[in-house]
Amino acid sequence: MTDRTDPPETEIAQTGTVLRAKNGDLIRYEPSGLVMRLSDRVISDIARRLPSDRQIGEAAPLTAAAAVDLPDTIDAWDLRLEGDWVSFMARLPGRQGERRFLRPVEGGDTLAQTHGPLCAILGIGGARAALATQSRNAYPQHVVAPGDDIGAVGLSGVEAASATARLQQLPEQTHEALIAETLLDWRMQAYENLPLYFVRYESDTSSTASALAKGVALANLKQAVRNLGNAAEALGKSARILAVSLDFGLEDISDDPLAYRDGMLALMEQISSDLEALGHINPIYVARFESGTQLGCPPSALIGQWELAWNKAHHKLIYSAPGYMFELDRDARPTDDSRRQMAEMSAAAILASQKAQEWRCPVIHLAERVGDQVRLTVQSLGPIVLDDADPLGAGPARGFSLIGSSNKAQIVAVEVDPNDERGVLISFNKAPTGKALKIAYAYGATKGADGDEQTSYPANRGCLRDDWSMTSKTGRVLHRWALPALLDVTDGAVADA
Repeated sequence: MTDRTDPPETEIAQTGTVLRAKNGDLIRYEPSGLVMRLSDRVISDIARRLPSDRQIGEAAPLTAAAAVDLPDTIDAWDLRLEGDWVSFMARLPGRQGERRFLRPVEGGDTLAQTHGPLCAILGIGGARAALATQSRNAYPQHVVAPGDDIGAVGLSGVEAASATARLQQLPEQTHEALIAETLLDWRMQAYENLPLYFVRYESDTSSTASALAKGVALANLKQAVRNLGNAAEALGKSARILAVSLDFGLEDISDDPLAYRDGMLALMEQISSDLEALGHINPIYVARFESGTQLGCPPSALIGQWELAWNKAHHKLIYSAPGYMFELDRDARPTDDSRRQMAEMSAAAILASQKAQEWRCPVIHLAERVGDQVRLTVQSLGPIVLDDADPLGAGPARGFSLIGSSNKAQIVAVEVDPNDERGVLISFNKAPTGKALKIAYAYGATKGADGDEQTSYPANRGCLRDDWSMTSKTGRVLHRWALPALLDVTDGAVADA
């Protein structure tokens, strides 16, 4: 997994353009060799030069369909001319198997011929998420990007996106492309229609959410939506936006949780307004709740996301998963397996919303003193579970920690409230004291009985979840883990130090 960069000189793309004119590619290279595109005028001239006294059984005059040079590696048959496209049956690389495909008469990439709308999964955020795995999508003709030679990662805020109606296959796998692949896998298993997906992620160097709401990435995302409409019109389809993924949390340096929340609300408001002007109403927004890296997490980022989790205004914002459930490499970036799992959680959240089903990771809303214990109130779709297997390595405190205790009180037990399936009881070795007690979940390192940090337990981990589960393609069982939280302990007298 790498940032979007040019491939090493030893890695040469299997397809590309050698010479291009205004009306399309003239010479391309493909695994079978060089391919030359001839204009209709040239074809007509060739036809005039052929003998006119053909016998029955000899080749008919060349048509635009026959003039499209399909590579010898494509086992194609039943070519048909459909407007500006050549339609043909073929067996091509990918999990989709034998089916009908499209190729522009004037040159371009092969697309799957599908019924239904051109479906878009778009994304916007910071440079940290402008990542792509250098691998092909499992459905290369079903998951495409705007045909501007940029790919699915976008322009990273360097320049303005250009208008196009063309589509191209992906040289890389972004989060949005992996979501599309996951949805196609599930539809394939269910023998359902396999749509054509349009993906694009745009980012820039904004350092606050409010700046992102006014930056180049937003303008380029709007152009991507225009290009979606252009491409859909060229295909004779309608356009539909399935979701807009948001990936902007740790990049925000405002040090103000409410400023982050308000900035993200402004971003969604502007995107919704822009999309509505282009005919797309009330989109679904999907995000991960970032809990930091091995180096920790700024409290403003965590609190700001928590504020947004329950105060999302009228927007359809879904937190698909907390970031702590995904493994990071030593450079604090998700591994290839983690990126696959992130996409699966996002796909599950999007699919639930499409089916008018609710999706919510458990959210801890309140921490109250009850005698010598602290009781947490959790909002969840099902009964909460403290996973005894501790698959994420949260430690004996279950990912909870007490902050601000003046008498060094330590957590000794965490359990689900026997009288409430959505409550958690935390017990201590002694009643904690302090003026500003806080309970943290999946934030910072856990503490031992002596008050020292337990470095054997990674920071930002937890084991609180609901009863939902799904088996990942990576073999791991995925759960809807609770979102991180940092809450004041309220209700009841708290003794001063």
